[in-house]
Amino acid sequence: MEKFILNSPFKPSGDQPEAINSLVEGVNEKKEHQVLLGVTGSGKTFTVANVIEKLNRPALIISHNKTLASQLFSELKEFFPNNRVEYFVSYFDYYKPEAYIPKSDLYIEKTSKNNKKLEAMRMSAINALSIRHDTIVVASVAAIYGEYNPVEYRANFFPIEVGMNIDRKDLLIKLTQIGYSRNKIELNRGEFDAKGDVIEIAPGYTNDYNIRIETFDKQIESIFQIDPLTKEILENKKSLTIFPATTYTVKQDHMKNIIEGIKIELEERIEYFKKENKLLEAQRIKDRTLNDIDSIEEFGYTNGIENYARYIDGREPGQRPYTIFDYLPDDAVIFIDESHLMIPQLNGMYNGDRARKVSLVDYGFRLPSALDNRPLRFQEFEKFHFPKIYLSATPGDYELDKTYGEVVTQYIRPTGLLDPIIEIRTKRNQIEDIFDAIKNQISKNERTLILTTTKKNAEELSLYFQEKKIKCAYIHDKFKIFERNEILKGLRMGKFDVVIGINLLREGIDLPEVSLICVLNADSPGLMRDTRSLIQIVGRASRNDHGKVIFYADEITTSMQEAMDDNKRKRTLQEEYNLKNKITPKTIIKPIAPPIEGSILYSDPSTWNRSEELTSVKHNKKFVNSLIYKMKQAAKDKKFEEAIEIRDYLLEIGVNLDE
Repeated sequence: MEKFILNSPFKPSGDQPEAINSLVEGVNEKKEHQVLLGVTGSGKTFTVANVIEKLNRPALIISHNKTLASQLFSELKEFFPNNRVEYFVSYFDYYKPEAYIPKSDLYIEKTSKNNKKLEAMRMSAINALSIRHDTIVVASVAAIYGEYNPVEYRANFFPIEVGMNIDRKDLLIKLTQIGYSRNKIELNRGEFDAKGDVIEIAPGYTNDYNIRIETFDKQIESIFQIDPLTKEILENKKSLTIFPATTYTVKQDHMKNIIEGIKIELEERIEYFKKENKLLEAQRIKDRTLNDIDSIEEFGYTNGIENYARYIDGREPGQRPYTIFDYLPDDAVIFIDESHLMIPQLNGMYNGDRARKVSLVDYGFRLPSALDNRPLRFQEFEKFHFPKIYLSATPGDYELDKTYGEVVTQYIRPTGLLDPIIEIRTKRNQIEDIFDAIKNQISKNERTLILTTTKKNAEELSLYFQEKKIKCAYIHDKFKIFERNEILKGLRMGKFDVVIGINLLREGIDLPEVSLICVLNADSPGLMRDTRSLIQIVGRASRNDHGKVIFYADEITTSMQEAMDDNKRKRTLQEEYNLKNKITPKTIIKPIAPPIEGSILYSDPSTWNRSEELTSVKHNKKFVNSLIYKMKQAAKDKKFEEAIEIRDYLLEIGVNLDE
C-alpha cells in the first residue's frame, strides 16, 4: 500500500504538535466529528498535511470556493510531491442554468462553457481514488453534485500491458466503447488515431501526456507515455489503465434500457398533462423529449443529458445521486475548510436547485426525473459516516453541537505573529481619519483594507480616494472570481494601496502586505458585524508583525466586546509563548503565486504589442482598434475572462470605450 510522505523543511511547532496528535487520536478512536479551531496564519493546512501523513489514509478536503480550493491544492501538492493530490471543482468557465420564469413566460436555455483542463482534473481525481490509496482530493461544493455511477464507471476501465493478446480491431472498438472517438487530423482530449500498428490516444483525464501503443501480430509490443506536442517519449510503461474519455460513458446494451425508461415516463407525463387540460405543456414535453431521444440514439449524447442522469445511473425515483463521496475508499477522512461557511453552503444548495427545476417540470420543459439530477440534500451528506474534521477560526453552531463544544485549538503561530491590535475610534470625521492613516501606510509601502456595510458606500468611498490620488479599488459580490483575484493580486503587488469591500474580505485571503484594516460602522447590528464576522475580519491583519484593526463606532456592541475579548485572550497566550521560547514575530514573506491554471491572462500578452509606453500606446489607433476588435470577438465567443482583461487594459491606458 502506498504511503503518504510529507515533504517540508519545517517541523510542527507552537501548538501544532498537540493539535496534530489530538486529531489523529480522535480519528483512531472513531470520532466522527472533530473541530480544529485555528487562528488565521496558524498553519492549519500544515496541520492537516501532518494528520494525513500520520493516519496514512485517503483524504477529501472541501473548501467553500474555487479560490481557496486552488490555494489548498497548490500547498498540498508541495507537501506531497510523490503522492496523488487532485483537484475537483466545477468545470464551467461560464454557466447559466436552464430556467423558466412563468410570470413573464420566459424560457432561458442553458448556456455554458466547459473548461477542458478542469474537466480532465475532475476525472483524474475519481480515477486516482479508484486505483491509488495515497490520494488527496481538494474539492469545492461541486463535491455534492452528481457524478456517474462508480460501479458503471469503473467497469469501463481498460487495463493493458505489454504482451497482452488483443486484436488491433478489438482494441480500437474497446476505445470507442469507453467514449473515445477517432480523429485522423489533430488529437484533442478524448480522441485517438491509428496508423498501421501504432495507436495514439489523447486521454480525456490528463493534459500531461498522450499514450502510444505499438502492436505486432495481435499483441501489444510496447506502451509509452509521450509528449502531446513533440511526441517525445516521457516514460516506458509495462502496464497502464486507460480510463474512460468521459464520466458519461454508456454501454450500448444499457442505452436501450435508458431510452425505454425515458419513453415510458414521457407517455405518463403526456397523459398527466392531457388530464389536467394542459395541452401546450403536453406538446412541449413530447417534442423536447423526442428530440433528446433521437440525439441520444444517434450520438449517445444530447445537450442537457444530465437531466436523464437517473436513467443513466440506474437509480430509482428519488434515490440520491452518486457523488465523489461514493468514490472515496472506506478509510477516507474528510476535512471541511472554513466550516462556518461551508456547512451552510452544503445545506442550502439542494433547495435552490430544486426551486429552479420545479418550474421546468411543471411547464413541460423537463420530465419529473430531471429533479433527480441534483446536489445532495444535507441529510444525505450526513449519512456518509467518514471521520469529519471541521477547520475554522470561528466554528459554527452545527460543528460545535456535533462535538458537544469540544474543540482542538491552534492559537500559536509558528511565525510568532500576534493577533493584531484593535483600536476603537469615533465615527466623527472617520473618512478624514482614514485618509490620514492611508497616507501613513503608503509612506511605509504597506497596504490597507476598508470594510463598509453597503456596495454603494464601497463605490463612493473608492471614487473619493481616487480623486485624492490614492490607488484604490473596490470589490463586491457582483465581481467574478477572476476579477476579485486580480484586484487582490494587484493590492499585493502595489498596483493598489487600498481595497474596499463588504463581507467578501473576511475569509480565505492571505495578504501579508496588509497591516491596517478599517471597519466602518463596526457598531451596526447585522450579520456582517456579528462576533464571528468581526473575529474573521481581525484575522486578516494577522499576517503582519504590526497589524492593526480600527473599529469606527460610537458605542461598543456585544459583538465588538466579544471580538475584543477573544483578541485579548489569544494575544495573551501568543505573547506568553513567544516570551518563553524567545521568539520575535516577523511579517510573513510569501511569494505571489500564479493561479492554478497558470497566469490569469487568458490571451498571450505578447500578441498585444504592449512594449510601448502607456502614454503613447493610447494614441496608436491601429493598435487600440485591434484590441477593441479582439475584446468584442472574445465576448461574442463567450470568452468573457479574455474580454474583460482586454477591456481593463484599454481603460488602464486611457481609452474611452463609451465613445
